[in-house]
Amino acid sequence: MELTCYLYPGWKPRIRAASPRRDWMDASPESFAYRCLPLSIANSHGWEILTPCGFEAFWTGGMAPEDVIIRCDRGSAPHDAPVALFGQGVMTFHVSGLFRTEPGWNLWVGGPPNAAKDGIAPLGGIVETDWSPFTFTMNWRFTRPKHRIRFEENEPFCHIFPLQRAAVEAVEPHFVPIDEEPQLKAQFENWSRSRDAFQKEMMRNPPSAPSDKWQKFYYRGIDATGVPGTDDHKTKLRLREFEPAGQRCPMHSDPTGRNE
Repeated sequence: MELTCYLYPGWKPRIRAASPRRDWMDASPESFAYRCLPLSIANSHGWEILTPCGFEAFWTGGMAPEDVIIRCDRGSAPHDAPVALFGQGVMTFHVSGLFRTEPGWNLWVGGPPNAAKDGIAPLGGIVETDWSPFTFTMNWRFTRPKHRIRFEENEPFCHIFPLQRAAVEAVEPHFVPIDEEPQLKAQFENWSRSRDAFQKEMMRNPPSAPSDKWQKFYYRGIDATGVPGTDDHKTKLRLREFEPAGQRCPMHSDPTGRNE
């Protein structure tokens, strides 16, 4: 599967493989937020596009485009600044890249997962990038007026990842009584009893080591009896970085340790 970002002359997008790290997760006691593997996988599930300049923005509460006021840091290039195009308290980032996916694949475009920003929220979209000769924008909508927000230079403003266009419409969702799957029911009840017993033990005898304060069944990809759930269980994603044409993309390795 290839994901190509075509560059018009002068375009220099800042794109990187998304990091599993979040400041609020780092700040949680004993970094316990990282015990939730689905959070970390979602955080790093794609690529981040970074803002090329720092800026502050403010919404007066009106519905006109001019009711969003944006002030970039001194020295910023005018074309790097986000703009207010649509009104309704929406701020727009231009993405300097024309993305192309393989046939039948779309690109999910939204804000960085699990990275809430006070006073403003990202809007998500799905783009048919296997044929579209157009660029797209990334939009954020203020959630309350008269609240100043800030983006730092190189802060992620957009998160992208490919998904198959036909997959979701091919899904056949339905409800089934769990009694129809006695093995699954037994596995669930065994885990539920184990979890309750574990939590009670934690209250009676709190362990000193942080790693002993959670069961890790899902993290390890096993059920409550130690049986593996799947051969391709993931605890970390290793995405490739965008590379210049003609170069094979190496597996991502961040010397700063952000993606570890």
